[in-house]
Amino acid sequence: MQFTINRETLLKPLQLVTAVIERRQTLPILSNLLIQLKDKNLSLLGTDMEVELAGRVILEKPGESGKTTAPARKLMDICRSLPERSELKFQQKKDKLYLQCGRSRFNLSTLPASDFPMSDVEVLDKHAEPLEFVLSQRSLRSLIESTNFAMAQQDVRYYLNGMLWEFNKGNFRAVATDGHRLALNVKQANITVDSNQIIVPRKAIYELSRLLSDEENNSLTIFLTKNQLRIHMQDYTFTSKLIDGTFPDYNRVIPQSGDKILEIDRDLLKASLSRVGILSNDKHKSVCLELKTGLLRIFANNLEQEEAEDHLDVSYCGEELSIAFNISYLMDVLNSLPSGLVKITLTSTEASVRLESKEKDTGVYVIMPMRL
Repeated sequence: MQFTINRETLLKPLQLVTAVIERRQTLPILSNLLIQLKDKNLSLLGTDMEVELAGRVILEKPGESGKTTAPARKLMDICRSLPERSELKFQQKKDKLYLQCGRSRFNLSTLPASDFPMSDVEVLDKHAEPLEFVLSQRSLRSLIESTNFAMAQQDVRYYLNGMLWEFNKGNFRAVATDGHRLALNVKQANITVDSNQIIVPRKAIYELSRLLSDEENNSLTIFLTKNQLRIHMQDYTFTSKLIDGTFPDYNRVIPQSGDKILEIDRDLLKASLSRVGILSNDKHKSVCLELKTGLLRIFANNLEQEEAEDHLDVSYCGEELSIAFNISYLMDVLNSLPSGLVKITLTSTEASVRLESKEKDTGVYVIMPMRL
């Protein structure tokens, strides 16, 4: 195998593919990436046996076809250290991959490409009834960014360590919860099946979000089977195993009605919480909201007996109420909601609270209060 490539052309896919590879591996081959060349088509592939990413590059000139594996992070660090807009020349000789850039030369140990583990494409593509549909990258990125903060991390309830993707006719729904909060968002999609659910692992969600652009014209194709997810983009193919479990019935968690409605500008509430939160308890991160007709008092204190409070004029006509929240949970939701009025629906000091945008049909968020 032999080819020449511009540093900038190689660096971005190399960094994205390397990010999938775990730093500590029990199998040496899993620390390597698979490099394959056919004429002008160069592909880089990395995997941790759960998540797999393949990046594709079209060379300016055809090279000498072949394939091998090389240490992913060493190769990435070398390429990052080389001068910008430089030309890289690669050549494979026996069990070494040689890289030349100007007067700099490197040789890396390789492992046989035949030993590299590949996802089972036949099972994925020839499943009895695979689901396939096209979606804009912006829509998927928006779904992920508006819900991923609520995913659990290393929870014993393993099915919460990921994000629920629910497919119904005409729409695609993403849901995440860690038991203390819940985030839900929906996008329109050309889906024809009645109902289907998968749980995408936490790592897969974050690696996927790195790939997605914010341009509406960039689309992707989602292929889904019983235990695998595959997403095709112009320059990348992303594959992930799915979590085998049953996601909780999230509809039972979302309050459908409440007799206490608070409406407040998102940016005003964010700014107030940021000020008051400076003196909140470092361990519990609690902040108290006291509601009276037309007025919201935000209050926090800490173990050093320091206190902070702020008062905001709001639209509220219910009975007086004091309720406490983890300030980080509130800020995560407010950062995910668009600017404008936020509608907060409450029932009591102990029941879950619903937050959503009053002006736009975006997401629905639920937060459990803290004990006062």
